[in-house]
Amino acid sequence: MSLKITLIGAGSKEFGPATINDVLLSDPLCGMDLELMLMDIDPAELKTHQQYAEDVAQRLKRQIRISHTTDLTKSLDGAAIVISAIELNRYYYWSQDFHIPRKYGFRQIYGENGGPGGLFHALRNFGPMHDIARAMERTCPDAWLLNFTNPLTKLCEMLHHCSDVKFIGLCHGIMMGKNQIARFMNMEVDDLKAYASGLNHFSWFQSIEHAKTGEDLYPRLREIEKNAHWLAEWDEIALSRTLLRTFGLYPSPGTNHIGEYVRWASGFLASSQLQYFYDPAQTDPWRDNNVPTYLYNLDTNPTAMPFHPEKRPIALYNNSEDDDQTDIRASGELAINIVEGLVCGIESELAAINMVNSSGAVPGLPLDAIVEMPATVDQNGITPMQMPQLPEGPLAFLRTQCSIHKLLVDAYKNQSRNSLLQAMLLDPFVDSYQNAVHLINEMCELQKSVLPKMDW
Repeated sequence: MSLKITLIGAGSKEFGPATINDVLLSDPLCGMDLELMLMDIDPAELKTHQQYAEDVAQRLKRQIRISHTTDLTKSLDGAAIVISAIELNRYYYWSQDFHIPRKYGFRQIYGENGGPGGLFHALRNFGPMHDIARAMERTCPDAWLLNFTNPLTKLCEMLHHCSDVKFIGLCHGIMMGKNQIARFMNMEVDDLKAYASGLNHFSWFQSIEHAKTGEDLYPRLREIEKNAHWLAEWDEIALSRTLLRTFGLYPSPGTNHIGEYVRWASGFLASSQLQYFYDPAQTDPWRDNNVPTYLYNLDTNPTAMPFHPEKRPIALYNNSEDDDQTDIRASGELAINIVEGLVCGIESELAAINMVNSSGAVPGLPLDAIVEMPATVDQNGITPMQMPQLPEGPLAFLRTQCSIHKLLVDAYKNQSRNSLLQAMLLDPFVDSYQNAVHLINEMCELQKSVLPKMDW
């Protein structure tokens, strides 16, 4: 049996090698007549990652075909699985998504997925993702699209309303939450059996049990959390701890992401004043192309930066693991589990997938909304796990975002700044009609080369 897997955005330094490793580490997939196609618009990075894939295949003694192209249609010809993770000049535009809304008084944090900045991030990626979907409809209409691109829920919402491709949205956010809980409990994460539902980057754990004994661990988690020092991993989990105390459930994945949907979250992210920091008296970063340093949070210890770093820092993460690429490791992402299930019939439980809530697996949210929930996969497809209804408080957070997503897709489909304004005025960070209009006009001018055309 032959199989072609296409990686779109394969030139990414994060997505490319990690996904190549996952494919080549899979015995079931590499036991097939497998073709791995790498696609990116950057030919230089493609060549680098082609060589990387060939080196990994040689080390693992895999006999598969590996090729690359900058031609989208060619890359999709004959593909059964398409895995995508795309961005355009990532930190340059993210820094605009972060700063311009704040200039108008909208105190959002992070600016990637939610808040006013997240709306423009989504609109920038709608066009390229729609192009991928249309090319799939022409070239490989039966293929599955496994999407990692952010803002994940908003992009999946666009795919749902604007294309006929079969898609799943994937993210490791739930694993981040499980790791936090495991640290609280002083347990191995594999000993936790925890199920969450909601929206990507704002899911709530509805059950937390010991995987071996079946013990309900929520009472112990609440007691441990209550006695833990507040400053421990403050930027990452202080907001999650407050939501647990207030609403009764532990959310995932952490303040930077959850906080994009919570108006009062900035009080729980000390690094919000440092993210993309620059001195406006000294530089105009987008005119000078002097992109401010991306900072995830204080856990990265950014103030340990030397006064004169040898290389210009582009991003600061807390890289606790050895990044030596000579160690071929699985990424922990679920794309290959899904491929092995759909293609090889290997049944697997999936901690979190994002798809249309058509079965009502996440009750209390609209049936046509993109939701996040656990699922199983086998040769018959992907089956969402039926979840209990979330309490009213968490649902209230999530329903607002579902409405914002629909209005944002309307703005894209109808080229309407008015629909975009409606979405923005529902956002919890927006408290001024006039400033919302000014923000839309400025961002549409500043990013006009990469945003879809929209008029009032």
